[in-house]
Amino acid sequence: MPIQLSGKICGTRSNTFTCGRIGTTGSSPSAVKSVTFGEQIGNDNWGQQPFMNGYFNERYMPYFDIHYGKHVRSFVELKSGFNSHRIGGPRPIDEKKLDFQTAFLEIGTGGDRNWIKFRAGRHEMEYGSGRLIDVREGPNVRLSFDGFRVKTGIGRWQIDGFAVRPDLDKPGFFDNAPNHAVGFWGLYGVRPLTKSVTLDTYYLGLDRKTAAFNRGVGLEVRHSIGARLSRPVAQTKPGWDFDYEALWQFGSFGSANIRAWTVASETGYGFPTVALKPRFSVRADISSGDDPRTNTLGTFNPLFPKGNYFGVIATAGPGPINFIDAHPRVDVTLPHGVTASADWIFQWRESLRDGVYSVPGSLIIPAGKSDARFVGHRPGSELRWQVNRHLWFQADYGIFYAGKFVNESQAGRNLNYWALWAGYKF
Repeated sequence: MPIQLSGKICGTRSNTFTCGRIGTTGSSPSAVKSVTFGEQIGNDNWGQQPFMNGYFNERYMPYFDIHYGKHVRSFVELKSGFNSHRIGGPRPIDEKKLDFQTAFLEIGTGGDRNWIKFRAGRHEMEYGSGRLIDVREGPNVRLSFDGFRVKTGIGRWQIDGFAVRPDLDKPGFFDNAPNHAVGFWGLYGVRPLTKSVTLDTYYLGLDRKTAAFNRGVGLEVRHSIGARLSRPVAQTKPGWDFDYEALWQFGSFGSANIRAWTVASETGYGFPTVALKPRFSVRADISSGDDPRTNTLGTFNPLFPKGNYFGVIATAGPGPINFIDAHPRVDVTLPHGVTASADWIFQWRESLRDGVYSVPGSLIIPAGKSDARFVGHRPGSELRWQVNRHLWFQADYGIFYAGKFVNESQAGRNLNYWALWAGYKF
């Protein structure tokens, strides 16, 4: 039986990025990153930590991909993340000495249009725009899931089914374990509607033994049904792009019902044939909040969203729960592989009887002290230099100005954030 081996070993030493290829044949199935970045957050959560916290992160992720003939494959990707100089020490999202990011055995069959693959082990999962299921890029330690996945191709459809548990990140060596208090399962289907428009449809189920919201703590069983329409950014001639998504959630929270929802949109227009190739876009999103006077939990749950959900502030500030936002943005392309963007987000509470939550979903500021709707606004900018297809550098900066709700609920200091990144990607 022929065996095909592909993979890469990457790392950093003294801020210099190195990579060596190990005996490979065939193409590499996914990217590998070695990333180093410094991050500084001032007045985290608008002053709940009223100091400037700066620190340095490193991440190394080699992988090995072995094919045993046409139908059997094993894939292993390691992760190693280090954090230094953070006040209070590293968080679980900052440091992981060494563990598996992915490690699965795959058995598959079928042709080009109709096929099926079964995977068992540890998985990295990313679907759609990352609003609901993402690898958690932004934090230094990326998210993994343990369990089973089935990937199928049926005509123009690609459908994934899965039953997994998220990993509990621990700081040591190979000591991560599935979180048995959380179960996650679902079906996710994607198909092209036209040459440029794609449809995503999905059902996602979540079981959390201990879930915390503004109204309290309890057992959460939540079902999500949604759809997404998207068109990519114009590359060769001026044109529109868009990303529209709507989702309905139902289930139970303790003795209460769940009825929650979200609608997300991004509409852009690009000019790739003119100087600087500008693209102008606007996001407008809304997700439901709760009214604890009823027996129905209305707080939307974003499940496992991307870390930088609202742009440059990746690990601080509000998350996509109980919010309304307007988010204009402009992107330009400069000479020598340099791109720049500037954006401004304005955020309000959808329900005045629910609080403000972080990106992972924990409650930052509870409701009750203020009837104001406006949470705040944040201008931000990003500069990225793609030196070549492997090496890149990036700088992010943003200030989240506290709005009336924050100022009336606590000492509302303005949150400021910057980060300097460098990476080597294969």
